Amino acid sequence: MAITLTEAAAARVQKFLANRGKGVGLRLGVKTSGCSGMAYILEFADVVEPDDIVFESHGVKVVLDPKSLPYLDGTELDYAREGLNEGFKFKNPNVKGECGCGESFTV
Repeated sequence: MAITLTEAAAARVQKFLANRGKGVGLRLGVKTSGCSGMAYILEFADVVEPDDIVFESHGVKVVLDPKSLPYLDGTELDYAREGLNEGFKFKNPNVKGECGCGESFTV
């Protein structure tokens, strides 16, 4: 079981945390949402709760709640620029389908 970041994603998270001036890492999760059923949650982690699961990738702590792990296990988070667009990209091996807009997925 693991969640990983590419070097580009880790560098971007480290830059965000440095600019923010606080935080222990990146919090990932899923919530029920969208037309396909599940959506990603991506936010700063200021604390690690006792039941949280923590992975470390390229020097960045990735924190998630135990309920999200089955949906995210094996996921790699990348950061990419494509033309004028830039952002985080989830490479999740558990995804069986996505909605047309790319905001939600099903497993």
